[in-house]
Amino acid sequence: MNPTPLGLRRGQQLQTLGATLLRLSLAFLLALFGTFKFFRFEADAIQPLVSHSPLVGWMYAVFSVRTASAIIGTVEVGAAIALFLAPWQPKLGVLGGLLATGTFLTTLSFLASTPGLLAAGNDGGGFILKDLVLLGAAVHVLGTSILAVRAPRPESAAIPMPAAR
Repeated sequence: MNPTPLGLRRGQQLQTLGATLLRLSLAFLLALFGTFKFFRFEADAIQPLVSHSPLVGWMYAVFSVRTASAIIGTVEVGAAIALFLAPWQPKLGVLGGLLATGTFLTTLSFLASTPGLLAAGNDGGGFILKDLVLLGAAVHVLGTSILAVRAPRPESAAIPMPAAR
């Protein structure tokens, strides 16, 4: 007797679907928030977070607020593109997973470096806390991509080479 009504095959299908949704959702959010970084409203909004950070605060000594924001946005959009392409290019999935993991570790560090971020009435702390879930998604995608790179490729999946003439 099967201990679950859904069965092993259905569980594997749901796990695959969940992993795909996790990767696509992560890529979408990185693309969305990364694109925002190219606009003044977002550059100004992240300035207090970035300026207090020992990891990325140095950027304002080298670049303007808008340029620093655009650089951050470029990293986020680049990670998103790599994650979208991961099923076809697993090595890009590894790169996207690394960039996303670094992004969310950096943003979560703002909780410790930005004064008053977790104070009552400050919505910024709650906004940053969502990155805990996104960090988990990034680490999952990174691990999945590493496994995909290391897995033997079935012959049927290989692109046939044209015959020599």
